[in-house]
Amino acid sequence: MPSEIPQKISSRIQKRLVFLYGEQKASEIYSKLEELMIDFKDAHELPMGRKVFTEEDTILITYGDMVRSAEKSPLRTLRDFLDGTLKGAINTIHFLPFFPYSSDDGFSVIDYMRVNPELGTWDDIDGFKQDYHLMFDAVINHVSRKGKWFQEYLKGNPRYADYFIEVDEGEDLSKVIRPRALPLLTKVETNSGPKFVWTTFSADQIDLNFKSGELLLDIFRILFNFVSHGAELIRLDAIAFIWKEIGTTCLHLPQVHEIVKLFRDVFDYVAPQTVLITETNVPHEENISYFGDGMDEAQMVYQFPLPPLIYDAFTTQSARYLTKWARGLEERSGSTTFFNFTASHDGIGVRPLTGLVPDDHLDLLCETTLRHGGHVSYKTNSDGSKSPYELNISYFDAVNDPNQNEEIDLQVKRFMTTQAIQLSLQGVPGIYFHNIFGTRNYHEGVKETGRYRSINRRKYERKELEEALKDKNSITAKVHAAYKNLLEIRIKQAAFSPQAGQEILDLDDAVFSLIRRVKDGSQAVLGLHNVSNKDVMISIDLKSVGLGDHEEFEDLFSNEKFRPKNGKLDVNFKPYDVIWLRTH
Repeated sequence: MPSEIPQKISSRIQKRLVFLYGEQKASEIYSKLEELMIDFKDAHELPMGRKVFTEEDTILITYGDMVRSAEKSPLRTLRDFLDGTLKGAINTIHFLPFFPYSSDDGFSVIDYMRVNPELGTWDDIDGFKQDYHLMFDAVINHVSRKGKWFQEYLKGNPRYADYFIEVDEGEDLSKVIRPRALPLLTKVETNSGPKFVWTTFSADQIDLNFKSGELLLDIFRILFNFVSHGAELIRLDAIAFIWKEIGTTCLHLPQVHEIVKLFRDVFDYVAPQTVLITETNVPHEENISYFGDGMDEAQMVYQFPLPPLIYDAFTTQSARYLTKWARGLEERSGSTTFFNFTASHDGIGVRPLTGLVPDDHLDLLCETTLRHGGHVSYKTNSDGSKSPYELNISYFDAVNDPNQNEEIDLQVKRFMTTQAIQLSLQGVPGIYFHNIFGTRNYHEGVKETGRYRSINRRKYERKELEEALKDKNSITAKVHAAYKNLLEIRIKQAAFSPQAGQEILDLDDAVFSLIRRVKDGSQAVLGLHNVSNKDVMISIDLKSVGLGDHEEFEDLFSNEKFRPKNGKLDVNFKPYDVIWLRTH
């Protein structure tokens, strides 16, 4: 007997469809969506409980061909490599787009239902499910101009007539917020003559028109297919741009939030363990708006201010603004959490710094990036001016000047302190592959593609990377060993669960300090991170921070015991020291 959608969920879905499409169209769309939902649920036995994140959850961000070999497909090579280098330290893999594509290293998707044959097959993807949780990319703001949908639109196929956004060339689009300094409209030749279509990101990435109910249904078919292949987390790429209304900014429109809520309602029924994560590289308050009321929208959002704020702290040798921002974070409920990261396949976004640091700090970060061999990408503002959008540089080289002849151990120590801060904060850590192996700026990639983002998208030959790991004096080996140790320590501490509390301390501008505390009081970890190249001494009044009952603390890295005197704990730091003190 077919399943029946509970009235409460059915009613919410129908209301959202009415908001988006009006009464008549909503009724037609719902009847088809209902059938898709019931068919999918009846065909798949999926866990029914909601996903709960713990301290053991660590997400690796990677392309499917980050490691290559002549012997096996890239996906099989990657799995073998990860099993040998990181198994037990990470439990979740975020695959960046692994579909056939035409540009932007996968983010111009030709066919969402196929695995790029150059990477492998769906069987290869399915093979990861035995040992890892999986996160897939839903790149649904746009598609490749070479894909079937757009090619059929060009031919005049009525099924796809409203899948794309046609705009008159003279239309006033001055209010539209752009993430690129490229034309917003692209001229294309159709069987009915030339048209101008909306292209937010590039002429090869044609924006989809979510005002089309049939498109919405196709998107659900794609997302359901993701879940059938093991996706427990779905990253909604560039989701803030997906609804366009001429005369507005076309960013964060109410319809965007309604679509994310619609996705949540549908998955609450067909696959409640599915987690939606929104990727919105915007200022903090705009970013966290995608949590909704905590129960009706995304369960996780990218913590976009974190990468540039940590970069700022190490550039200025002061955690002042990082501390101020972190102290203002609202503690998340058990139903939502942050995706904490410092690097990804994209650059270090700087829009989220708006209002968090003085303007001259952004200038300094841009100057430092250029001096360290990176690049600065710009966006076009509504008044036609341009401003920095992201910094393109490997995170290792962002905090380490390649032009300086510093000792490798000092460079590694400085970099690992940035990563320890990321891993100490409340949320789930997302770690880009290149951060775990200390990859430096890939200038050859920029020359080859002409795109700044290629500087942090290097693909390795497996033998080359394994040789670097064997050389214990290499940056690769030292960063990998330090990172694996950091992860193995973290996943054993209940205080680092996303459910555990977080208190940000303001002890010294040079030391980013916080307490992570299990809510039943069974454990606390005092995290101390020296962001400067100087020796620092701090004295902590334990009673004032709620740790006055403890007579001894143990550093999780050195196992050194720290004992307070007269209610105060004195800690001496060398440059870039990290000390995580666990209560007994």
